[in-house]
Amino acid sequence: MALAAAKFPADDILADDTLLDAYSTTVADAVDRIGPAVCRIERIGGQGGHGSGFVIAPDGLVVTNFHVVGDAKTVRVSMPDGASSEGRVLGRDPDTDIALVRADGSFADVAPLGDSKRLRRGQIAIAIGNPLGFEWTVTSGVVSALGRSMRASTGRLIDDVIQTDASLNPGNSGGPLVSSAGEVIGVNTAMIHGAHGIAFAVASNTANFVISEIIRFGRVRRAFIGVSADTTNLPRRAALLSQVSTSTAVRLRSVEKDGPAAKAGLKEGDIIAAIDGRPVTGVDDLVRMLDAERIGRETLCTVVRRTGVSQVTVTPVARG
Repeated sequence: MALAAAKFPADDILADDTLLDAYSTTVADAVDRIGPAVCRIERIGGQGGHGSGFVIAPDGLVVTNFHVVGDAKTVRVSMPDGASSEGRVLGRDPDTDIALVRADGSFADVAPLGDSKRLRRGQIAIAIGNPLGFEWTVTSGVVSALGRSMRASTGRLIDDVIQTDASLNPGNSGGPLVSSAGEVIGVNTAMIHGAHGIAFAVASNTANFVISEIIRFGRVRRAFIGVSADTTNLPRRAALLSQVSTSTAVRLRSVEKDGPAAKAGLKEGDIIAAIDGRPVTGVDDLVRMLDAERIGRETLCTVVRRTGVSQVTVTPVARG
């Protein structure tokens, strides 16, 4: 009878070393891909303040936070290779803390926006930025939670926010949160003072919507129904009754009193599976679907409740 080989502590050490080397290589490769596109953003004209950003197109489109640029019309954009240029603020969206800048010149290194809907809790998350004056710093952690909401400087709730334990500090704002695949999955926006290991990034799908609106219109036009929500699993039976072929939908966490949703009869805990027959698979879908075209237009929501599936008509208003 064959005897199993004895396992010695040295075997465990070698296995751990292999795993650590694989983790280090994954992080380093992602940083090598995205790092050259990460920039330092400074306001011009004695307004003070600085943060981070990243180039998303060779013609100098740069994404950053609204609170980094503030009301400034121009900013200084500095790259890791020492190049520096002036950038014009094309538009800003305080409700999602996103701003878009056009930097002078052409840029060989860009940071592609990934699909945040594909994220899972526990995935590697890498933050690159310029915290506390320590330029082009890298920290790493994991995606701690998805579909969070946080309050913007305007008092509005930002939906579709990623929670991470990758360390953020002042100056990281506007920099990219990067996946192990080397794609931008979020725009770093905030940390909780006094808390350790809790930081937030606006999901890349929401950022992509905001960027598209700014490019087209110079601002973000959106409809408003007065809810905050998160992404939830949609039971198979509910999906069949709703006539949608998806496994996720949106659950309402709160409904503003006297808002369009409340007036239509929507309540906390309701699940929206579709809007005008189109599946709503996550909070980013809800944000994207509630565009300016729906303002003042009756919108049919397919709602899942314990009592069954019903159709609720909501008339969004312009977001003030």
